[in-house]
Amino acid sequence: MSKLIAKNPTAKHNYTIIDTLETGIVLYGTEIKSIRNGKVNLKDSYAGIRNGELFIYNMHISPYEFGNIYNKDPLRDRKLLVNKHEFNKLVGLIKQKGYSLIPISLYFKGNFVKLELRYW
Repeated sequence: MSKLIAKNPTAKHNYTIIDTLETGIVLYGTEIKSIRNGKVNLKDSYAGIRNGELFIYNMHISPYEFGNIYNKDPLRDRKLLVNKHEFNKLVGLIKQKGYSLIPISLYFKGNFVKLELRYW
């Protein structure tokens, strides 16, 4: 059972979708609380590979209103979690065929936050 948190409204209209991939995401406590309040935006975000790891860029998570000093930068780069086989497949598609990774939706799957990526 999954609960939708946010969708990227322009992704399905602007891109031809080839395939999808479900990833985990590394978040801090105040970011989770802000996500539970629905304060996240995927509109201008994209994913890419840096230093042998998968990251999402420009995903905006608003600072938690009661977070004080524990709040993080709303636009910081966040690490995505995929298994080695999926990662190697993505590296091949991005480097050889020039595909891009676009986040489509963010949702809860059990107690975990998952991100659906599509490449085109």
